[in-house]
Amino acid sequence: MSVDVTVPSVGESISEVFIGTWLKGEGDAVVKDEALVELETDKATLEVSAPVDGVLTGIRKQAGDSANVGDVIASVEPGASADAAPKGGGDGDAAKDTGVAKDVDTAEASDAPTSEPPKDAASDGPAAGDDVKVMPAAQRLLDEHGLKASDVKATGPGGRLLKDDVQKHVEAAKAAPSAPAGAPTAVAADGRTEEAVPMSTLRRRIAERLVQAQQTAALLTTFNEIDMSAVMALRAEYKESFEKRHGVRLGFMSFFVKATIDALKSTPQLNAEIRGTDIVYKDYYDIGVAVSTKRGLVVPVLRDAERLSFAEVEKSIGDFGQRAQAGKLTPDELQGGTFTITNGGVFGSLMSTPIVNPPQSGVLGMHTIQERPIALKGQVVIRPMMYVALTYDHRIVDGREAVTFLKRIKEAVENPTRMLIEV
Repeated sequence: MSVDVTVPSVGESISEVFIGTWLKGEGDAVVKDEALVELETDKATLEVSAPVDGVLTGIRKQAGDSANVGDVIASVEPGASADAAPKGGGDGDAAKDTGVAKDVDTAEASDAPTSEPPKDAASDGPAAGDDVKVMPAAQRLLDEHGLKASDVKATGPGGRLLKDDVQKHVEAAKAAPSAPAGAPTAVAADGRTEEAVPMSTLRRRIAERLVQAQQTAALLTTFNEIDMSAVMALRAEYKESFEKRHGVRLGFMSFFVKATIDALKSTPQLNAEIRGTDIVYKDYYDIGVAVSTKRGLVVPVLRDAERLSFAEVEKSIGDFGQRAQAGKLTPDELQGGTFTITNGGVFGSLMSTPIVNPPQSGVLGMHTIQERPIALKGQVVIRPMMYVALTYDHRIVDGREAVTFLKRIKEAVENPTRMLIEV
C-alpha cells in the first residue's frame, strides 16, 4: 500500500506553499529521509523527505503549483524497486498525466513507455543506438516545445525519459542567456528584446510586504553619522586573538547589534508594535539581520540577542548567511523579530531610507564607511565615517525618540567600551 507524501507544517501562520524543484522523478527509487522536493514559502525554502524506502509515484503537483499544509503531493510505493512496476501511488489519471513509469508487460497500452517517437515525428527521435524510452507525458511536452528526445537527458529508471526531465530542460533553456526557442522573449523590430520571467514566491511576498508597510504605517526616516575610528581600532587590536579564541571573525555587525539593543532599552517605542488600538511593548530583543540572497532579501532573527556575546552574534550571523544562500533557513527563523538591522554598505550604499518590516516599528540602515573631512576640536581631520538611517513608524514613535535612538547608537559605536560596562 502506497504511503502519501504530504505538505508538512512549515511554521506559524503559513498555510500555503509553492512546489519548487522535484529532486526525484516518477519511478525513481528513494530511501527514507531522502529529499524528494523543495517547497517554497513566502519566507524560506525547505525540503520534503521520503517517508519510507520505495519508489516515488503519483506526483500530483508540479513546479510552481500551490499546495496547502496537509495536501498529498505524491506517493511512495514501499518495498518496490525502480525496475519494478509501482502498484498504486495515486489514481490512474494522475499517474497518466505525470508520466508514471510502469512495467511494460502489465501496463495498459496507453500508459506504456514508447521506445519510438510517433510516426509523424520519426525524424525527431533519438539517435541510432540510443535506448531512450519516452513516457507519454514526456512526449507531449517534447512535441509542445519542438524538442527531440535526444535533446533531453533521461534520468528515469531503465533509460526512461520522464516529464520532469523535459520540464527541467525547458526551464534551463529559459534561464540560459542565449534565450533559445521556447523562452518567453519578445524581439522588437529594431532588435531589442524583452524577457518575461515569473516572480518567485519570495519576491512576490517581498513586494506585498513593502507595499503593505507603505500603506499601513506612517513612515519617516532620520539620519546621523558615526565616526568609526574607535571601532576600527578596537577591531584591529583584537581581531586575531578573537578569531583564534572563538573561531569566527570580529565584524562590525556585532557592535551594531549591541548598540541597537542599548538604544532600544532607552527608547522602548522602537521595540514595540501596534495591535489594533493597543501598543505592545516587549521586554525581549529579537533582532532581525537582513541577508541578501539570489532569491531576494531575507531577515533571519537573532532570538534574545541581549543575552548573546559578541562571538555568539558573529557566529549566528555567519551561520544565517551561509544557510540563506543555500536556501536552508527555516520559516521559524524568519519571523517574529522586534527590530531589524540592514547593511547596504556591503554593496557600497552611501545613504538610503530602509522600509520597516511590519509589524515592527523601526529599522536601522547601515551604510558604507568612507573617509571624509570633519571638524574636530576646531580642526579639520579625515575620519572613516558611516551614515546611519532610522526609518520608523510615526504612529508610535515621535521624532524625539527617533533622534534619541540614533544619537545613542552613535555614542555607543564611537565609544565601544561603554557597551561593555553599560553606561
